[in-house]
Amino acid sequence: MKTLVLLSGGMDSVTALYWARHEHEVVGAVSFDYGAKHNHREIPLAAWHCATSGVKHDIIDLGFMNQHFASDLLKSGGTIPEGHYADENMKKTVVPFRNGIMLSIACGLAESCGADALVIAAHAGDHTIYPDCREPFMQGMAAAMREGTYAHIELMRPFIHLDKAGIAKTGAELGVDYGKTWSCYKGGDLHCGKCGTCVERIEAFVLAGLPDPTVYEE
Repeated sequence: MKTLVLLSGGMDSVTALYWARHEHEVVGAVSFDYGAKHNHREIPLAAWHCATSGVKHDIIDLGFMNQHFASDLLKSGGTIPEGHYADENMKKTVVPFRNGIMLSIACGLAESCGADALVIAAHAGDHTIYPDCREPFMQGMAAAMREGTYAHIELMRPFIHLDKAGIAKTGAELGVDYGKTWSCYKGGDLHCGKCGTCVERIEAFVLAGLPDPTVYEE
């Protein structure tokens, strides 16, 4: 099946790219620059994986989200909270309906480039705080994409029942270089080691029994 991959440059989406290449024919990958504090760290790594894999890579500017949406994840928002990914304060990093917007655009791109399916790396660890990563939402978007396109675009979510440790194990088997991925929401020179995504990244490698190639500030 011909697939288009949503590719942020983080652990999950890069693993999804390698999974899609192993299981299907990848016709392209798309990244969105929506004004997140860490976009400038993630997107070059997404481009690197596409270049080394021979995959066409598109970057779409969604700057209006930074201008008009309320979220501490965005450059226009407040300070990135620290703590565990599942902590209540991490809800401040939710960008309203982000996946709905990105999936809608990517669906149109998928049909335009001759793809049959779209791959997103939403996983079980996202479910606590991100409503647009949960399976009921994905089922609704999948139905809309299927019914709203002549190609009946399929929404693939291969990791929807996996946690991040499971994704790390999958990626290790597929040869993913996790040193060439970015997680930290703060977007500094190094991973901070304290924000929710850093904590989740650290836990994933520990639970998966894999060496962590990441350099952390703390």
